[in-house]
Amino acid sequence: MKFEWTKENKKEIEDILTRYPTKKAALLPILHVAQEEFGWISPEVMEMVAQELDISPAHVYGVVTFYTMYNRKPVGKYHLQVCRTLSCAMMGSDRITSYIKKKLNINIGETTSDNRFTLNEVECLASCGTAPAMTINEKYFENLTEAELDKILESLE
Repeated sequence: MKFEWTKENKKEIEDILTRYPTKKAALLPILHVAQEEFGWISPEVMEMVAQELDISPAHVYGVVTFYTMYNRKPVGKYHLQVCRTLSCAMMGSDRITSYIKKKLNINIGETTSDNRFTLNEVECLASCGTAPAMTINEKYFENLTEAELDKILESLE
């Protein structure tokens, strides 16, 4: 598959580059643009981003593999990301993750056979006061319980 920027995203990248002192400094926002456009950051997309910013593909790979916010494989229509850091863990995020795994019959990092749901654990979602928390795509869900999860998942199907 050939990956190319849309005209709109090419313009967005040009705008982003004007806000940084060097091309390399714009790596994170450019990766967000790439993920939004392609849905995930494949090795080919990493190469394309590296060429765009005049940096090594190894540097891009290092950044993509360091941050949990970048998808290194395709995700389902609904990407469930459950926070696992201290506040959420103390408030039962492991119980929430276990419930989702059982309900959707997938493990962490897997996608349902119909490509609707992907489950991941992530580091801090900055929602400590309303733990346990998760995001589905870009939407936050907080103070989660099993009953609330049932309502949320049913609303997506």
